[in-house]
Amino acid sequence: MASTSRPCPRPIGGVRSSIGRRIARAASIGVLLGLALPLAPTPAEARVTAPAAESMWAWPIVPPRIVTRGYEAPATRYAPGHRGIDLEAPSGTPVTAPDSGVVAFAGWVVDRPVVSIRHVGGIVSSFEPVEPGVHVGQVVRRGDVIGQVATSEHCDGCIHLGARLNGEYLSPLALLGGVPRAVLLPLED
Repeated sequence: MASTSRPCPRPIGGVRSSIGRRIARAASIGVLLGLALPLAPTPAEARVTAPAAESMWAWPIVPPRIVTRGYEAPATRYAPGHRGIDLEAPSGTPVTAPDSGVVAFAGWVVDRPVVSIRHVGGIVSSFEPVEPGVHVGQVVRRGDVIGQVATSEHCDGCIHLGARLNGEYLSPLALLGGVPRAVLLPLED
């Protein structure tokens, strides 16, 4: 039986600012969680109502925020996986920028509308299916409306939120503060 191994995440070096340290910490958590376990929600965890105090991003939709499919890290760069999270959101729901940045893409990819925002520190957020209300090069601030949820076969009644750090996917929950705290329990005999 062949074993599958996953590479260790690279440390993020040279980060000196408070924001840089928070980005590095959130990204490391996202990469580690992505490599260690998929974040498919259990029924008890599916309803995420409030981000943790140290969240870097604001939620892109209004409550209730229901994660219908979690982040599933691919075994290799091009292997299958779910490189983001799906949030329940009916068509027409306004979508807001999770943080300030510059719109990097606003248009169609294959069969659905997509909006991507480039944020400080090498982070890029992506939203689909979102009918753009912004244009490429536009500066957006945290909480600005960037479009509205469109209808799509991929995700009818939901929005897919993706996050990348320097081109590497990570769980958006790490940036939203929705990653449950790890609790180590003693081993039982």
